[in-house]
This record gives sequence, structure tokens and C-alpha cells, in this order.
Amino acid sequence: MLFAEISVFDIISQATYGALAGAALWGLYCIVVVWTRVSQKRFKSEDEQDVFMDDVEQMVTDRDFEGVAEYCEGDARAIPQIVEMSMHHRDLGYKRARQFVMDRFQRDVMSDLEYRLSWVSTVIKAAPMIGLFGTVFGMMGAFNTLASSASVNPSDLAGDINIALRTTACGLAIAIPLMILTANVNIKIAKMEDLVGSGLGRFMSIYREALAGGAVGGQAVSARPAAAATDPQMASAMQSPQR
Repeated sequence: MLFAEISVFDIISQATYGALAGAALWGLYCIVVVWTRVSQKRFKSEDEQDVFMDDVEQMVTDRDFEGVAEYCEGDARAIPQIVEMSMHHRDLGYKRARQFVMDRFQRDVMSDLEYRLSWVSTVIKAAPMIGLFGTVFGMMGAFNTLASSASVNPSDLAGDINIALRTTACGLAIAIPLMILTANVNIKIAKMEDLVGSGLGRFMSIYREALAGGAVGGQAVSARPAAAATDPQMASAMQSPQR
């Protein structure tokens, strides 16, 4: 008997509220995950990263590769992870080791961020549409009330119209804050990319010199000018996919 008293418009309106709540929670969860991962993967400041890179540069120059790996072990930030992987895969040679660590960085860090942000973008687009869906059915409910009775109580219409307007407002209330948060997160990601890119360029320069010094012995000094040159592939490897 209880289900017989519930109209299809009531069911759809409640389902719309549930869908909006689910979309809001999922979008907020993805934003929090991205924000946390970006904070974990970067140094708090450029000065802190420079101190770390000074220590690494000294050990790499001394060819203490095992010491560098131990120094970076357990550090969740991007630069220490890349340095540690480079030390463990130095037998591949400079080019292959560089390609390997950049692929891992793109796959393990940037791709995950892009995956989460794509879901946030979907929620931003879907929330107003879900609200509009509720609006359409709310207005259909109002017209159904008008058609079902010769004399209509205004309070009966008010309930359907209230649902119609409230769902649209909820959809916009979800989408607008998520848009602002996404813009903020994208700025943090861009700053992380710049910071990681500068540290990675510095490390790869000394890393190539160290490997070249081990390969050619006394000719390591002649390899320095080439190592100091700008690596055109490094900048392109650091670029994240379009958001």
C-alpha cells in the first residue's frame, strides 16, 4: 500500500537528489585525492629542493650511486623517486634510463592526476544536466497536477515547482565550486611540473656526466659541455596531457 501511494514523480525527484549527492561526493573525493598527491609529490619550496639536489649532485659526482639510492629510498616525492629509479637502472645507459624514468613518472603520477581530473570535469558537466533533468520532471509533475483536477490547490503545484527549481540550484551549486577547485588544482599541478622539471633537468645533466665518466674514464671532462646542453626531450617529457 505504501508504494501505491508514491507517484513516479516522487520517485524520480528523490532519485535526482541521490544522483546529485553522489556526483558531488565523487567530484569532491577526486579533488581531494589530486590535491593530496600533488602535495606529496613536490618539495614545499625551491630552496628545499635545491638542498636535496646539492646532496645528490655531490654523491653522483663522487659516483656513489648506491649511496644516492639509499638517500632517496622511501621518499614519496617525485624527484627522489626519479633519482632512485635512475640509480637502479643506470646499467641501461643514459638514454634508456632517462626514457624509463620519464615513462614511469608520466604513468604513475601525471596519468593518475589526469584520470582524477577527468572525472571532476565529468561531474562539473553532469551536475547541471542532472539538475535540469529534475527540473523537467518537476514541471511535468506540476502539469500533471493541473490536468488531473478541475480545481487545483496552489500548494500542490508549489511542491512540484519547488522540486523543479531546487534540483537546478543543486546542480549549479555542485558545478561552480568544483570549477573553482579544479582551476586551483591545475595551478598547483603546473607549479609542481615547473619545480620537478627544473630539478630533473639539473639531475639528468650530472647523471649523464657521471655515466659518461664511467664509460670513457679519463675523457669524462670532455663530455661536460655536451652534458650541460639543453635536453630538448626533457621539456616535452614533463608536459602533462591537456586538461
